Amino acid sequence: MELTFRETLPSDVERLFSVRARTRENPISKEQLAELGITPEAIAGGVASGRIKGWICSHDSDLVGFCNGDGETGEVIVLAVLPDYERRGIGNNLLSRVVEWLRSVGSDTLWLAASPDTRIRAHGFYRSLGWRPNGKTEQNGDEILVFDSDKTLRSNRTDVR
Repeated sequence: MELTFRETLPSDVERLFSVRARTRENPISKEQLAELGITPEAIAGGVASGRIKGWICSHDSDLVGFCNGDGETGEVIVLAVLPDYERRGIGNNLLSRVVEWLRSVGSDTLWLAASPDTRIRAHGFYRSLGWRPNGKTEQNGDEILVFDSDKTLRSNRTDVR
């Protein structure tokens, strides 16, 4: 299986929304995201300005996963991988790239929001990589996980081109 990783371009944004809507445990449609103020135009603008940066993973020409971060806040905004591509190291690889970038732009506190439900795969995934709850939650009930910028992300990342 030939997987390629590269930085997200503004022209990729529509496909990001398609992947996000097809994840296994937390799919969110383009319409639901728009209700939250997350639109293709807003994301493309953030990517074009440099505030938001991310990486995508493609298999042949199909986008199969992506991860985005916000350089101003230190937030890992989203990590999404299609079900058929789970458990292949893609999420870990993408997250590692975003963490490295956030550190490079001076983000001291790296954070993300994730479900506190132990039955959700993300719960164990992030913790296994060193992310820890800080005791805060979002309005939707997601807990805030933080990653010490001095730590090394526990990763099995391989540099697949």
